[in-house]
Amino acid sequence: MVFISVNSDYGGLPTENTIEIPLRGGDEIIELDTDQLPDGEEVLNILNQEKAPLQIWITVAIAYYKKKLYDDFEKVLEEAYLNAADLQPYHDSDLVRLLDMLANYYGRKAYKYEEKSKDKKNQLIAQATRLFTSADRIDMYDQKHLLGRAFFFIYEGENWSQADSQLNFVLNQGAPSVPAYLGKACIAFNKKEYRNALGFYRKALRLQPNCPATVRLGMGHCFFRLGNMEKARLAFKRALDLDPECVGALVGLAVLDLNEKTQVKFFFLSHLYCCVNYLTSRGLQHIGALFCKESIKQGVQKLSRAYNLDSTNPMVLNHLADHFFYKKEYAKVHRLALHAFYNTETESIRAESCYQMARAFHIQENYDNAFQYYYLATQLASSTFILPFYGLGQMYLHRNDLEHAAMSFERVLKDNPNNYETLKILGSLYAQSNKPDKRTQSKQLFKQLLDNDINGALDAYSKALTILENIQLEIAPEILNNIGALHFIKGEYDKSSEFFTRSYDRILEEQRNEENECGGDSSGLTNDDYYHGLSITVRYNQARLHEAQGRSDLAEEIYKSILLRHPSYIECYLRLGCIARDRGQIRDASIWFKEALDVDQSIQVVKRRCCLLDDNPDAWTLIGLLHLNKNEVEQAQKKFDRIIRQPAYRADAFARICLGNIWLTTLHHPIKDKDKRKRHQYENCIKKFSRQNNTELLQYLARAHFKAGQLKQCKTMLLKARHVKPWDPVLTFNLAFVQKRLAVTVLQDETSSFSSVCEAIADLNMARCTFNHLSKLNEVLNQAMAADEARICQDLLSQAKYHLDRAKSREEQERVVRKRQEEEREAQRKRQLELQQQAEQMRLDRERRLEEERGRFLEKAKQIIIEPVVEEKKSRRSGGGSRKRDDFIASGDEESSDGSNEAEAGDRSENVDSVGQQKQKKIENKRQSSESKEGNLLRKKSRFSTSRDDGLSAKQRMRIVSKAIVSDSSDSSSSGEEDEH
Repeated sequence: MVFISVNSDYGGLPTENTIEIPLRGGDEIIELDTDQLPDGEEVLNILNQEKAPLQIWITVAIAYYKKKLYDDFEKVLEEAYLNAADLQPYHDSDLVRLLDMLANYYGRKAYKYEEKSKDKKNQLIAQATRLFTSADRIDMYDQKHLLGRAFFFIYEGENWSQADSQLNFVLNQGAPSVPAYLGKACIAFNKKEYRNALGFYRKALRLQPNCPATVRLGMGHCFFRLGNMEKARLAFKRALDLDPECVGALVGLAVLDLNEKTQVKFFFLSHLYCCVNYLTSRGLQHIGALFCKESIKQGVQKLSRAYNLDSTNPMVLNHLADHFFYKKEYAKVHRLALHAFYNTETESIRAESCYQMARAFHIQENYDNAFQYYYLATQLASSTFILPFYGLGQMYLHRNDLEHAAMSFERVLKDNPNNYETLKILGSLYAQSNKPDKRTQSKQLFKQLLDNDINGALDAYSKALTILENIQLEIAPEILNNIGALHFIKGEYDKSSEFFTRSYDRILEEQRNEENECGGDSSGLTNDDYYHGLSITVRYNQARLHEAQGRSDLAEEIYKSILLRHPSYIECYLRLGCIARDRGQIRDASIWFKEALDVDQSIQVVKRRCCLLDDNPDAWTLIGLLHLNKNEVEQAQKKFDRIIRQPAYRADAFARICLGNIWLTTLHHPIKDKDKRKRHQYENCIKKFSRQNNTELLQYLARAHFKAGQLKQCKTMLLKARHVKPWDPVLTFNLAFVQKRLAVTVLQDETSSFSSVCEAIADLNMARCTFNHLSKLNEVLNQAMAADEARICQDLLSQAKYHLDRAKSREEQERVVRKRQEEEREAQRKRQLELQQQAEQMRLDRERRLEEERGRFLEKAKQIIIEPVVEEKKSRRSGGGSRKRDDFIASGDEESSDGSNEAEAGDRSENVDSVGQQKQKKIENKRQSSESKEGNLLRKKSRFSTSRDDGLSAKQRMRIVSKAIVSDSSDSSSSGEEDEH
């Protein structure tokens, strides 16, 4: 409302809720009631007409700002800035104040537009920069101006150091400043110095206890980052008390409430040995669910309230999307996350929105859209947000892109090195790799998966026991049971027995206390059922302990006592069967296992009504092993087949390994030729009954070839059938399908030749044309399926150039290799020929030398024959027969000695050359053969000479022959040694 009054003395001060605007040219004033401010245009007209002082413009703008009329506030300041030259006189501090207020407003507005439009943000920042520059020219060192410029740098989110320096300058002036402390707190928080930020918030709060709610909100965020959730909750609540419409405080409290569902802690191990029964964990999980339900409800209520206050807040939208994801309302998830994505420009918030949409598409099996949003989330996510990488890795696995999947899971494992699921997936991927180093890494990852820190768990339990005993609290039987289970895993049976006994005693004590407290009240039935189930668990663990210690009789008694109280405990039947099996009582073991199956089937009657039907794999596995022990392979195979046919146990490793072993043992069984016999039967039927034009039989035969993987024969049969019946669409579809499959096989084979690749591409093109034609026919065939096949063929044809180039380059490489091999073989052949020629030349040289030696030997023989005749004639003339005989004998001795010396020299040479006994024997054999041949030759010549020389007596001829033989043997020996050397 606008009030016009007369102020004669103009000395009175305006009241607190009014603003006085003096009229131009008089003493009258216009009063503005700040509680009922008029429209901004009306006030602007008044201020312009009356040429109000600049200070009045600023005061009016502040009034609009306090009423949260930000548009009117902006209009008043902008109009004052444009008309500042006409509002003289004014003080420079007022103009600086005007410029700073308008610039800070632009900066704060730019911060809000950061969530929506970067262009608008940059435009506002540019305007604020110009205003601050103008204020710097007037008064650069004004404290309020420095504070405003520092907060502008904070809103800008980049020049943290400049903002910090300006705030330090203000604080160093001596007087404490609340805005400076708040600015320092904001800078410290963004630098992740949360303790320093909290200290600055506390200083500001001491100076100004009535700070706005945003200060408490900042403190709450600091406490949250420091892990002090209780004080964070108090700070958020105080902020909400100060400002009931504080959306940030509502979001903070909602997050704390929702996080409480993950902070319910139990004193039990989630993954224990088979001796820990599922009843204990399920009971505790049910109790935990009761605690979580209320906190989730409160968190969602706060998020709904925040959404009603600000339906465009991206944090609120993302948290609501997360909540509706767990409620399986995926349409709401997509709508809220998409709304959050388009209402922010912050990349980290957009990444979370993309992740929410991606996992909604993922669970709906819309894998293409899920892949796109997962990928976009990884591009926008901060370094600490790794959930999109896990989802992206799953999408790559679905696309069979193992390399990129491994890269995504490696990114997850980098931040979470002990994540069980990531280790398992990454180990499987490395195991399928062709690189040896990756396979080595897979072994290390699997080893890391199998490592259990049992000692660490026992230490934690020991500390818990000590704490409970010190404060004199009763120890829960679940804790004692789990400690016993851990000792059982470690093989410490005595300690395990001690804790199992203590646990069972505590259960009995609790049951007695419950009975005493409840009396005849029926409300104690629930607790009694719980302790009853817990006592069965502990007794079962004690029986397993007795069984491990070899006291099977005690274990059998406990199992049977449990069955009397709990007849549906299937594990007891299985353990009794195992005990009988270990005793060699196969029939009794089979009976126990079948009883387990009977009990399981009776349980399945109830589950069948709830669509939870599943067969018991343990019982079937044990029965299958019994059949294997009795060498009943077919029966065992049926049992393991029954297990893997169930969807829940399709990947059962033990059953598949057993089936693999069975198939290995029956590998050479005649049943392996069953398909082959089928094909022969079809072929015989066609030949015998002259059914070459029967398309049905030809298709049967083609199907048999297809199942056997003989695609070329299958294609041939289908071509024959199509020649007979070309109008049949089913036959045409089958032929095109086989052509596509055959082409894919050829293209995937890296060893395919260029001609085969060309033929495959031609078949693929033909198949594509066929599928396109069939997709347009309104016949019995599924047109969508034909269109899909045509699209697949088109995709394969788009890669034809790559396959052609690969085959061509491979053939070129093979041609080069063959040419090189031929050249190497030709060179090898030439070398062998040269070696043969050299060997032949050496042989000819050796024979020539032997001929020369033989010629010389014959000459010597002739001389030996002639010389004794001359000596005999001389002896007859001289009459010295005894002397002649002595000379002849001496000559023989000398020759023999010469031969022996030569032999010794030969032996020495053989020893020097390290020649063995075999070589020496060969030399002696050659020598003896040459001596025999030459001796025969000499005998012939001697007989010839004796026939010519009738003057020699028989005794003389004997001497001449013996001397010749001795001489010849020595000569031949020397020549033989030369040849050998």
